[in-house]
Amino acid sequence: MKGRAVKLREAHKSSSPALCSAAWGPGGQHVVTASAADTAVLIHDAAALLAGGRGSGLAPLTMIRLHKDGVTALAIAPGAGGSLASGSIDHSVKFFTFPEGKFQSNVARFTLPIRSLAFNKKGTLLAAAGDDDGIKLIATIDNTISKVLKGHKGSVTGLAFDPKNDYLASVDSFGTVMYWDLCIGGEARTLSRVAPTFRSDNSVRNMLCWSPDGQTLAVPGLRNNVVLYDRDTGEEVSTLKGDHEQPVCSLCWSPNGRYLATAGLDRQVLVWDVKSRQDIERQKFDERICSLAWKPDGNSLLLIDVMGRFGIWESVIPSTMKSPTEGIPDLNSTKVSLFDDDDDDDEKPCTSGGLEDDIDESLSDSAPLSHKRLKRKSTFDGYSEDEDLIHQLDSSKRMKDKHKDKKKDTEKANNDSATSGRLVTARMQAAFQPGSTLPQFGMRNFLAYNMLGSITTIENEGHSHVEVDFHDTGRGPRVPSMTDYFGFTMAALNESGSVFANPCKGDKNMSTLMYRPFDSWAGNSEWSMRFEGEEVKAVALGAGWVAAVTNLNFVRIFTEGGLQMHILSVSGPVVTAAGHGDQLAIVSHASDCLPSGDQVLDVKVFNISERAQSLSGRLLLTPSSQLSWFGFSENGQLSSYDSKGTLRVFSSQFGGSWLPLFSSVKARKSDDESHWVVGLDANNIFCILCKHPQSYPQVMPKPVLTIFELSFPIASSDLGANSLENEFMMRKLHLSQIQNKMDEMAALGLDTTAYEDEAFNMEAGLDRCILRLISSCCSGDKLVRATELAKLLTLEKSMKGALTLVTRLKLPMLQEKFSSILEERMLNDRKVAGAVGFCSNATIKRLTTYETPPSKLVQNGNNLLGSPSPIPKPGNHESSLTEPKKPEAEQARGNNTLKASPSPAFTPLAKVSKNSETKRDKIGASNATVVDQNKKGGMDQNGARKMSTEDCNRTELQRPVNPFAKSSSSKEQSPSLLDSIKKMNVETEKVEKPNSKKVKV
Repeated sequence: MKGRAVKLREAHKSSSPALCSAAWGPGGQHVVTASAADTAVLIHDAAALLAGGRGSGLAPLTMIRLHKDGVTALAIAPGAGGSLASGSIDHSVKFFTFPEGKFQSNVARFTLPIRSLAFNKKGTLLAAAGDDDGIKLIATIDNTISKVLKGHKGSVTGLAFDPKNDYLASVDSFGTVMYWDLCIGGEARTLSRVAPTFRSDNSVRNMLCWSPDGQTLAVPGLRNNVVLYDRDTGEEVSTLKGDHEQPVCSLCWSPNGRYLATAGLDRQVLVWDVKSRQDIERQKFDERICSLAWKPDGNSLLLIDVMGRFGIWESVIPSTMKSPTEGIPDLNSTKVSLFDDDDDDDEKPCTSGGLEDDIDESLSDSAPLSHKRLKRKSTFDGYSEDEDLIHQLDSSKRMKDKHKDKKKDTEKANNDSATSGRLVTARMQAAFQPGSTLPQFGMRNFLAYNMLGSITTIENEGHSHVEVDFHDTGRGPRVPSMTDYFGFTMAALNESGSVFANPCKGDKNMSTLMYRPFDSWAGNSEWSMRFEGEEVKAVALGAGWVAAVTNLNFVRIFTEGGLQMHILSVSGPVVTAAGHGDQLAIVSHASDCLPSGDQVLDVKVFNISERAQSLSGRLLLTPSSQLSWFGFSENGQLSSYDSKGTLRVFSSQFGGSWLPLFSSVKARKSDDESHWVVGLDANNIFCILCKHPQSYPQVMPKPVLTIFELSFPIASSDLGANSLENEFMMRKLHLSQIQNKMDEMAALGLDTTAYEDEAFNMEAGLDRCILRLISSCCSGDKLVRATELAKLLTLEKSMKGALTLVTRLKLPMLQEKFSSILEERMLNDRKVAGAVGFCSNATIKRLTTYETPPSKLVQNGNNLLGSPSPIPKPGNHESSLTEPKKPEAEQARGNNTLKASPSPAFTPLAKVSKNSETKRDKIGASNATVVDQNKKGGMDQNGARKMSTEDCNRTELQRPVNPFAKSSSSKEQSPSLLDSIKKMNVETEKVEKPNSKKVKV
């Protein structure tokens, strides 16, 4: 049934469309209008307007002209004797008495135009926002700014206080909705890009509105509809979609919350029965209606269009239907019960105090408030609510320390359990799919995006068009596009296939899971599953399996062919899931959020083929952040990325730790940049760079990957060698990962040769880094640190290089320390070799590097450059491994039959006394000559001898001459045992011949 057409009368003259506002007075006796094309605020008599019929000559009761530019926002405080607030393009917010219209004060001054104003339920707090950065919360008692809420990227065009004073909802010009928790004065939830965008058209704006019971938030949707979101979870409750042909720009609830009026850009106003989700009345106007307001205690609707003409739609709801004023929610009973000591705080959390009572306590760096502490002094001391607010404002601003101490004592008496319930649950992060983006009406969005490729979708007349693309077109198969009739909102992709899922949409449309293999030997290999009374929240793919996690906390695992293999349970609501090979990782809520708003998340990793759980623990996030991306690196390392821009990789070090390896804040070139993570490998993270106001990539144009090197958040070192220290830590991490992989493969009896080569190369690279750090320490006179680094060297060749470095730098103390370290290392190697009696391939590869002298190490700033140069080597006599072993005591006496000097890998070096050196000098002049030449830095190399198999197994070798003793050194080295082992191992016949040059005596 269509009601009588509403005729509008002119209130504000305008030559072009402009944003206009209209509002009812508290008792419904007055109407206030304003226009962005007029500096006046008009207060009208509602009864006179209704009695005047269609006449247009009725003058307003009051005309206020104190703004210097157009008025863009109005708000009237509830209750008798409330204030009228107006915001303008002139950057000011002013207070007036109502309905007299007398000027009271300038409330706040902004740097840019005001776009939206809103009073809370009691009128003690005003929220003001616009083009400025931040929403200002103003205490109306003394007109002071209590808090500035920052988080929106665009102009804030709509504000609405929760009727229970727990939340403030806001929406910006980019369609992002944010919940602000008034009990802690911070962000509770963000719904990105859920509303239309009106960037260039200032005659309309995004609006939102809470239902009278405070349980539902109505927001204009992206499909010419209205979406209703749940107060506690932020999830979509239902959708009102009817005959609007263009986006909705204004809406308002009836007093009892049963009906909702919406105005769209198509110049229509529709009235909805929310329960049945049907539009029951509609009107079409000549211009767009940009503001709606339902009479607080009647069946009338106030409207104003973009040309400044307004009117009252009477009898909006037909008499045959329930009256819009019948069954108005009574929130007072809930508020009073909160002040009763006997009431259950868990069942009735913070609903009445709101920010006007508690915001300044949070500003004084205090802990979150408990519900019992919200009991007002008026209950006992006779204070009014306004007097109590003044008391709290003064105490927090002028006596913070005293107030903090008092508050701590109060909190100590109350249990933290009082912060449970809705207050905390409202901040729990909703489930998301890694690599997906939010849908935008008329635009293509990503269902999945990873290192392999992407899956995109776009809606088109009741169905969607889905495409699968690979980054490397030569690597992946060509996958035909798909017509989607289910409305898939999440997907996962790997080399074998893709999986899709959609949420429930009403009672008849069940959640569906579909798998499409890319290549199958059988026809019709695609399959799907439907879940009755269950909704898929996240999907994942692996090697031969498909997984879906649902709202019942079920983990359903299927084979590639669709066989239902396992059904597991997780401990809390799922946040996200990811797969890699045999591993399935699931993140879920471990409990309600902490009072500070921090998420409490658990992560579990399952090995599907072994039916085992390989990891169970807490997922760590940056304080006050949420999980933004989750998955595996290309080498299978579990990784997470939070909304504060920190990437963490899980490591088995310290019994399992999350290591921070990337910071988006440090990588940004400007504040308007953000990084949308795609994936990572062993050394780099792959992101898509997004510029403000975009927080995620668009499908077109095709996103460009930006690559950043992984790095630890190194503290600024006193050496000025941050890059070297970061390289040192990264190489240690990679070496640890390789060694863990080798251990796993060895336990399974698999060949680890490839990983042994990789581990050796990593050890060599780590040693090179350590040598450069030692050089920096020597330059900075950090000798203790240089010694610590020397102990970390893996290869003996590197240790000798470090010894050569400190010798050339003339650091005798370090030379002595390094000599001791090398001797101890060689002694340990001999013990190991004696116990084993043979050499493994990996040991051979590691130790044969000692046979060639290291490069000459030249200090150049913080770098260590290499140039060929000989270094001291133990022994200058020919090796004679076939001789019988001589007692060590006989060797120490300088027996002139001593001719063998075994490989330093198996022979410890002992310090030689001066007496021994003297005796050794008397035995032959060759030693003395060697010592003299070694002091000058000169050395020669002896030729290598071919060793027999018996020589390889000989473990008890003769004691060598110590080349690092102060008065004795050697230029020549006997043939290396390891050199011969290596040559026999690779079955080469050619034997390297050393230089035959000998020192003349």
